[in-house]
Amino acid sequence: MTGRPGRRLPKSPAALMALSAILGAGLTAVSGPGLARGSEETDARSLLGSYLAGRFARAQHDDTQAATFYRSALDLDPGNEVVMEQAFLMDLSTGQWPETTRLARDLVEKQPQHRMAHLFLALDAFKRGAFDESDQHFKAASSGPIGELTSSLARAWVKLAENKTDEALEVVDQQKPAEWAQFYVAYHRALIADIAGRTIVARQAFEKVFKQDNRTLRTTLAYARHAAAFGDTKLARTILKEHLDRAQGDGHPLARDLLQRLDHGERLRLLVPNANEGLAEVFYGLGEALTGEGGVSLGVLYLQMALFISPEQPFALAALASGYETAKRFGEAIDTYDRIPKGSALQASIEIRKALDLNSLERPDDAKALLDKVAAQDPTDIKPLDALGNIMRSRKRYAEAADYYTRAIALIPKPEKRHWIYYYSRGTSYERLKEWPKAESDLQKALRLYPDQPLVLNYLGYSWIDQNKNLKQGMQLIEKAVALKPDDGYIVDSLGWAHYRQGNWKEAVHYLERSVELRPEDPVLNDHLGDALWRVGRQREARFQWEQSLTLSPEADDAEKIKDKLAKGLPPPHSISKATPKTMIKKATREAHTDSARRRGGRPVVE
Repeated sequence: MTGRPGRRLPKSPAALMALSAILGAGLTAVSGPGLARGSEETDARSLLGSYLAGRFARAQHDDTQAATFYRSALDLDPGNEVVMEQAFLMDLSTGQWPETTRLARDLVEKQPQHRMAHLFLALDAFKRGAFDESDQHFKAASSGPIGELTSSLARAWVKLAENKTDEALEVVDQQKPAEWAQFYVAYHRALIADIAGRTIVARQAFEKVFKQDNRTLRTTLAYARHAAAFGDTKLARTILKEHLDRAQGDGHPLARDLLQRLDHGERLRLLVPNANEGLAEVFYGLGEALTGEGGVSLGVLYLQMALFISPEQPFALAALASGYETAKRFGEAIDTYDRIPKGSALQASIEIRKALDLNSLERPDDAKALLDKVAAQDPTDIKPLDALGNIMRSRKRYAEAADYYTRAIALIPKPEKRHWIYYYSRGTSYERLKEWPKAESDLQKALRLYPDQPLVLNYLGYSWIDQNKNLKQGMQLIEKAVALKPDDGYIVDSLGWAHYRQGNWKEAVHYLERSVELRPEDPVLNDHLGDALWRVGRQREARFQWEQSLTLSPEADDAEKIKDKLAKGLPPPHSISKATPKTMIKKATREAHTDSARRRGGRPVVE
């Protein structure tokens, strides 16, 4: 799905095995650090081939195949620390618990300071009730900022499991965390005090956490449940309403569901009711944060350790699925979503995420069928209709997209600022269907709802200029969009191309050069810059940009036009049609970027 033809690594087991044999045969005399140090009978070619095939599989985010190859390499050289470590990490990342346990024990014998191995062994000891052993392993894993934080919070939960509340709180209080870690420390102090029945201590810690950040769902739910569990339902409602007021859109379904349950007088338990769940919370919270900040590989390891302790923890499962989505492992994401216990307020959101993953797996009809089912189950829910519209639009099925957006808009009693996206999305669909009056009406409606929305400003402004109407107003809209998002290459390109369309060649070059700096990988932007350079007499540079565009895999029709320009140059300016199809190509590219961002972007199902 990604990458250019000819640059992909093989993904299938057969292809990887073939690669293993080729690499081994070609690298017989090569020995990297720690490789081929087994017995004299060790087949160095097979060892190195399996090791490198494992590395290729890991680079392709296929951890399951990577684990298989590393195990094969380890069978050939059982004492090899390099291979042992990689096999351990891959088994941990895929939840192969017996193998992970065995390798962790072997690894700490070879590398007594190996942090991840000690962390896992600490969790294994905790599950067996060997709390002293668990504590010692956590101590041994306390290297580095993340290691220190993980170790201290985990040790506090071990102490609580031993009914040593004072010691648990002391371990937390001994921390002198960096500013970024203070939030986690205060949160876990609140959870520990809550379970121990120290309501005042818990309340003070929760208040500190919520004051620092009232948008994080997990801490909001914990604080609200704390208040409700101790009889203060008024405070619990206030917490949830404040959180929902700050949220975009309708807010998270779990927050809305908890508020409804409070209104119905339901008795609620603590979010984290025991030490086992508390320890899982340590690894879930840090794992979710790591995956959210781009450290997907490390984040997955932490999330898997959370699931080792609490296999059905829905937040950890959802965060793991989100991590797989980031790594484009959409099939594994779907499988992980399916592990989340059914019947919660999350169910519709989970099904929507699965449908988006099916679409990314080039199964749009399966995605459509799933979302149609979700929409039928709750005809008042706008989210599955929006997702259906986005998928159809990304597939250029604009009539179907417009229909779904129309159904979504019909569910809005009174349009507010947050509803701009539905009108914008339907407007762009109408524009593709060449129903401009409808498109213009929707885009103007979106702009009235959200006057400073760069996407709307850009699209409406460019469309006017493209049609040679409202030129001054259109240019003002695009200039405002660029001022709001000066680092968006597609919007900067719109301003440059608008100048080009009006014959302002020098201004066009200025903005188009900037757009290519921001998005050097986009073939259409490079093509535009080539055109502008040609118009200002910089033909050699223009040809360079056109050639560059060809290397970036443009659409087939675009490629033919670029080749023609390389052969003949551009015609004189007076022969350019005022409605050249090329502008539509550019707009389609920009909108495809938006569709892709909306299709794969957004927040995880749970935070």
